[in-house]
Amino acid sequence: MRIHHLNCTTMCPPGGRLVDGRKGFTGPAALTCHCLLVEGRRGLILVDTGFGLEDVRHRRPRLSPLFLDLLTRPQLSEGSTAIRQLERMGFQARDVRDIVLTHLDFDHAGGLDDFPHARVHLLSDEYQGAVAQATPLDRRRYRPLQWMHETQWVTYPSGGDGERWFGFECVRDLTGLPPEILLVPLPGHTLGHAGVAIQNGSGWLLHAGDAYFYHGEMAPDRYRCTPGLRAYQKLMQKDGYLRWHNMRRLRELVRRHGRDVTVFCAHDSLEFELLEEQEKAPELSSLRAFVDTQPPLHA
Repeated sequence: MRIHHLNCTTMCPPGGRLVDGRKGFTGPAALTCHCLLVEGRRGLILVDTGFGLEDVRHRRPRLSPLFLDLLTRPQLSEGSTAIRQLERMGFQARDVRDIVLTHLDFDHAGGLDDFPHARVHLLSDEYQGAVAQATPLDRRRYRPLQWMHETQWVTYPSGGDGERWFGFECVRDLTGLPPEILLVPLPGHTLGHAGVAIQNGSGWLLHAGDAYFYHGEMAPDRYRCTPGLRAYQKLMQKDGYLRWHNMRRLRELVRRHGRDVTVFCAHDSLEFELLEEQEKAPELSSLRAFVDTQPPLHA
């Protein structure tokens, strides 16, 4: 399987380096919406969709003003959507047979409308939480207008029987997809949040979604995160204990199996840029080895 790294809209929250930690940059922060395009044997597979065409054309009321104007401030454009990036590669919407979601937050599921023929795979707890809209924050993060026309849901239980994968339990094979793609429950940010593991020729990639936000959180020596992202994660978490528990498990995964598993999150621009470069030049050294050499900006 060939894997492409896509940034499906850059978000520019206020705070600059206090959010993204990038030295030498001024102005707003820059956070990616890191999605994957997998060229499978039976068609294309997307991991998350970022923002979609309808988000660009009808940003209100599809997106909450809390995130649109204040907290994340996405720089919406048609060219950055997954569908337009695929079309530039020579593909069409109908070529995408399956979409695997880490979760249903507005910045991960906005492009579902652009791929009407695709099945959508996610944990059942995530689907139920998005439909329930139990809290005011839920009603702002989960935007039914982004997925109200979706009919091809394929949901999986978060617990019970499942496979084990590098110490993680209840890992799910996905219906109709190759065994090299797995759904790894990582609740905390949302109650049905998951990572997506993909085996390629040189090992595993684990798209950890929003299980963490900043590369320093995976540093084997000590936890590092910018104050802005630390605050944002606390604001958005559904279960703080589970979020920290799974973040520690991911850090241990990196420490023990970093040569076999490349872990990355959805919004860290440094991780995205390095993986995009590795896609073009596979001989580059591993992502985590490079990231771990970067000096901490904020403890």
